[in-house]
Parts: sequence; C-alpha cells; structure tokens
Amino acid sequence: MTTVRITRTALTRGTLAALSGLLAGFAALTVAELVSAAVRPEASPVTAVGGAAIDRTPAGVKDFAIRNFGENDKLVLQLGIVVTLALFALAVGVLALRHRRTGSAAVLAFGVVGAASAVTRPDSTGIVDGLPSLVGAVAGAVLLYVLIGRLTRPRRVPGEEEQESEGGWDRRGFLVAATAAAAASTVAGAVGRTLNGRSAQDAVASREAARLPAPASPAKPIPAGAQLRVPGLPPFTTPNSKFYRVDTALVVPKVDADSWRLRIHGKGVRRDLEFTYQDLLDRPLIEREITLCCVSNEVGGPYIGHARWIGVRLADLLKEAGVKPPSRGGKADQIIARSVDGMTLGTPVEDVMDGRDAMLAVGMNGEPLPFVHGFPVRMLVPGLYGYVSACKWIEDIELTTFDDYDAYWVKRKWARKAPIKTQSRIDTPKPFGRPEAGTVMVAGVAWAQHRGIEKVEIRVDDGPWRPAQLAEQDTVDTWRQWSYPWKATPGGHTLTVRATDGTGEVQTEKRTKTVPDGASGWHSVVVTVD
Repeated sequence: MTTVRITRTALTRGTLAALSGLLAGFAALTVAELVSAAVRPEASPVTAVGGAAIDRTPAGVKDFAIRNFGENDKLVLQLGIVVTLALFALAVGVLALRHRRTGSAAVLAFGVVGAASAVTRPDSTGIVDGLPSLVGAVAGAVLLYVLIGRLTRPRRVPGEEEQESEGGWDRRGFLVAATAAAAASTVAGAVGRTLNGRSAQDAVASREAARLPAPASPAKPIPAGAQLRVPGLPPFTTPNSKFYRVDTALVVPKVDADSWRLRIHGKGVRRDLEFTYQDLLDRPLIEREITLCCVSNEVGGPYIGHARWIGVRLADLLKEAGVKPPSRGGKADQIIARSVDGMTLGTPVEDVMDGRDAMLAVGMNGEPLPFVHGFPVRMLVPGLYGYVSACKWIEDIELTTFDDYDAYWVKRKWARKAPIKTQSRIDTPKPFGRPEAGTVMVAGVAWAQHRGIEKVEIRVDDGPWRPAQLAEQDTVDTWRQWSYPWKATPGGHTLTVRATDGTGEVQTEKRTKTVPDGASGWHSVVVTVD
C-alpha cells in the first residue's frame, strides 16, 4: 500500500508540474501580448516567431503548405506554433520538478528566442521589439518557480503539524497560486488583445472614410460575350471575398491611410518623392481589368483571379522622379517594392515603363482595397507573377539593380524575373466526375497576361486536338473563358487542355514544379461517363 501511495503521489505531482509549465507558458504569452500593445502588435512572440518561421521555410515546404492547406496555411502555422509551445511548456514543467532553476531558465531562454525573432524581422523597428517576449518570459519563469515551489515544499503553520501535506507538498497553496495565475493571465491576455485591436481601429476608420474618385481613364465595359453561361465556370470577375490570397503576412497589416506614406528613391532618381494616400487619390487615376496569378499556382490550380483595379500609373510617378528605363540609359533595372511588414519584391524597371498598365492600385472592384489585398495601396504589373510585381501594403519604392540586391523570394531560390506562363485549366467537369453520356460541356479558363489567348484546344484520351470555342476576349491582360461540347461515350476518359497565346506560342506539355518561375504543363481531368 505504501508503494502504491507513493506512486500515486509522484504521478499527481508530475501532472501538476506539467500543468505548472503550461500555466507559465500561458502567462508568458499573455503578458507578452499585453506588453506588445505598448510596443506594437507585430512584436508579440507568436507573430514574431511565426514570421521568422515563414522567412526560414524552404520553398518546397512553402509550396507543400499552400498545396495542402491553401489560404489556411497561416492558421495552420499559428496552431502549430501554439501546439509546439504547449508541448515545450509541459516538458519544462516536468523538468522543473527535479531542477527548479533549470526549468525557469528554459522559459527565459525561449523568451530570448522570441525576442531575437522579433528584432531580426524585416519590419523590426529596433531592439524595443524584443521587449514583449522578454517581459513575458520573465513573468512565465517567475510563475513556474513559484508553482514548483508549492509542489516541493510543504505548507507549515507555526506550532502545528504540517497541513495539507500529502506526500510532502502544499496542495492548497498550489491550487490557490495556480488559480490566481490562470485568472491574472487571462485578464492580461484579454486586455492586450483589446488594446492591440484598438490600434487597428484608426485603419478601419480610414478605409471606411475613403472615397474613390471617378477615374480619368475608365476601363472599357467588359464584353457581354466574355462570360460564358456554363455551369461550373467561375465568374469572369472574381468577387473580392473569393479572390485568392497568398502572402507571408501571419497577421494581416491594418494600415491607417491617413498616416501612410510612400517614398520613391534610389539609383537614377533625380529627386526623391513622397506621397500621401490623398496625394494619389488627387492624381489622374486609371481603371483597368487585370487578371492576377500567383507563382505558387500549380497546373490547374486555384490561385488566379480577375478584378477591376483603379490606381495611379506607376510609370508616371517614376518619370516624375527622373527615372529612365535601362533601354533609354537608366541607371536602375530593378524596382524594390517594400511592404509595411518588411516584404520585398523585385520588379524589372523595363516592364513597368514599357507602356503596360502597371499601377499603384487603391481600389478593387469598385471599392477601396480590402485589408487582405493591400489597403491602402498595392502595386501590380500585368504579365508578371505576383511575387515579383504585386506588393501589398506598399510603403517604399527603391530603384536599384538586380546585381546589387536580391528581393525576399530571390534569396530563397526563386527566379529574379518571372513573366506569367501560358496556362489553361478545365473547370468543368470536375476531376473524377461522373457525367452522363451524351453532350457534355467541357469548359474552363486560359491565361497569358499581356499576351492574350489566341486558341484553346481539347483532347479526349489520345485522340486529336480539337478547337474549343473561345469567349470574347476583354483585353490581353485578362483571362479568357472557353468551352467545348463533348459527345461523351460511356467509360473512363481523360480530358486534356492546352492554350496558344497571342504571340503564337503553344502551351508546353513539359511538366515543371512551381519553383523557380512557375509551373508548366497541360491540365487533365479523369472522368467516368455513365
């Protein structure tokens, strides 16, 4: 009986020690959240560590996350960080039961990791960004030391025998301390979240107050024949709420348009320029239909969308700054666009100034940019993948050269230049669908931004290529819908599509991965006709 009692007591103390570690970790995070409200929300440890993890993620792992989790990849990362922290905290609690000071030191060490992550982020404002992690870690270490003390020392009352000392530890003292710590941590976290939320209220108010003026150069009406009436086809214009989002921002930046500034500077700039949000709205605006595509879009993938954008011609701003393209003797061949979260994108100057509708966009589908798509201002350049052209939450444009500077993704083995490849996709019937025999409408979209789509062809099994019917083309910068009435016969069949762009180049059959400059290959779906 004595052996059983000791085992049970040890098990109870071990469980409570693990709980102590968990409470210490919780306290560290909530106190850090509270302190980050006085520094800046982006300095909180989960955001900082998550951002550092994204920065150090190999391209292959990034593609795996996007492929398997889609736009939920940030949520998965955040959950992964929280689970990892929880497991670490549990282990530290058990360690502290035997080595009290070592356990507390481990909590402090993890705070140092969080602080280092915060101060080395591209958007770091300096050493002060490390304060939330450090202060939180100190709070967690002290709490762990106190709680473990309740598990290793009995409660004594002067002149009396030990009280509540089953197995030689202070049960009541532990429960009181743990309950108080949990309550205080919860309050600290709630206050921190509330204060951090208030810091975004000005940004929300500035977006609600924004009014987009009528464009000086409006977009032409979308041709009626650009949208085919085929069930299963996406709409020609993608609603803002359904437009894809692929970026590295763990927490979507909420930028106050009233305090936002954009600076243009660097090589070949005769005079630096700075613009406010209102400065851009007061300029002649252009409105254009432009399809955007992510370089992480696999063959047949969903990371493409179309919208009507309104903004300022980027080439006009560069000319005002005295910038010339390399073809006209300019000193810079690369634009480095910097986001408020520290992201950098490198864009060829020649592409921006060759006459295409490159812009600093302020509106999307008739409204100010949504926060997730870059409010107050984002950059976009037709014909280039987003990672070299579509900087969201932009605040700085530096003129430089490709030899002098590698942007964020180039440092991670992606190509410096990335024109969008000619691609096509079957949207209906769906893979492994079971259409009935007879006429089945096969339909989808094709794109080759800034070159346009000239032809789309369909092949059934190993048969000949047949021309699809093309919807009317809006502009060369937009995708194009197509359809093909297929006389389906019973059995299994493979449908394959390929496109030819406006230059006469046929989409390549060669299958490549997304790294380093976008996927290629023909899209196929397998169906069974009943």
